[in-house]
Amino acid sequence: MAVASLDAGLVRRFRPRRPLDLVLTLAPLRHGRPDLVTRLLGANGVLRATRTPEGPTTEHLRQIGDEVEVRAWGPGAGWAVEHAPALVGEGDDPGAFHPAHPFLAEIVRRYPGLRLCRSDAAYEAIVPAILEQKVTGLEAERVRRAMIRAFGEPAPGPPAVVTGLRLPPAPERLAHLAYYDLHPAGLERRRADVVIRLAGRAGAVERLGEIAPAEARTRLERIAGIGPWTSAEVARVAWGDPDAISVGDYHLPNLVSLALIGDARGADDARMLELLAPYEGQRGRVQRLMEVAGIRGERRGPHMPARAIGRL
Repeated sequence: MAVASLDAGLVRRFRPRRPLDLVLTLAPLRHGRPDLVTRLLGANGVLRATRTPEGPTTEHLRQIGDEVEVRAWGPGAGWAVEHAPALVGEGDDPGAFHPAHPFLAEIVRRYPGLRLCRSDAAYEAIVPAILEQKVTGLEAERVRRAMIRAFGEPAPGPPAVVTGLRLPPAPERLAHLAYYDLHPAGLERRRADVVIRLAGRAGAVERLGEIAPAEARTRLERIAGIGPWTSAEVARVAWGDPDAISVGDYHLPNLVSLALIGDARGADDARMLELLAPYEGQRGRVQRLMEVAGIRGERRGPHMPARAIGRL
């Protein structure tokens, strides 16, 4: 049950059904260091600014004994505290994954509290994924921070808690921009057009969470500028899709090949999917397990050079 307490915000505690590593589970919500939207606070949990169907909110989640406490501020606080179990992976079913490979079995044993989160914030997930298309991670993080500073808003909540934290840009605001309005953030026309076009369809994108994840990914990929890599990046975080594997990633096929057969030479998407065939339905979970284990690289396509299109 949620309890209101003035300056303390809206508070709820619940006991997860399974072991939970809160910070590890919610780590995919963070993009870059620093991230102006999501902070991983170690033992003090996770602080996150987000836009819910009921309005903006800041939520602070932390583990206290065998319970999770969520404290939220702003118009969307009620939605945030009620949705907190889904966010931390209560709807995830790790028992459906049966890792026959010793490497994967060892990662599962080592991280029993790892879950796939479900933010139900598809547009907030899709913007970083678009920004990460074909550029380095550092370049994408720089562009995202510039966009948040220019078009985001201060996060709701007590100043002592939320100082420096900002809400991601509202799709309603981005939808009315011209592509050149995003040039000062360092975004070229192609990706800027996709961000703006999707902002105008944010409601429809969010409703994809109401259908099966595989069909949701298929429909998302019908939108110009969205391919399998981007749809998978969104589906794992926004919908907790355990089978969302990032096909089209520049490095992932070699990493999968290295981890599963000890050979990182020249693997492609077809070879990666062949190796992951025994785990169909759980291939996105395999990708997340590899990330947690440190088997990872730049999760992007071929890199374009950084561009100084304009200044904010």
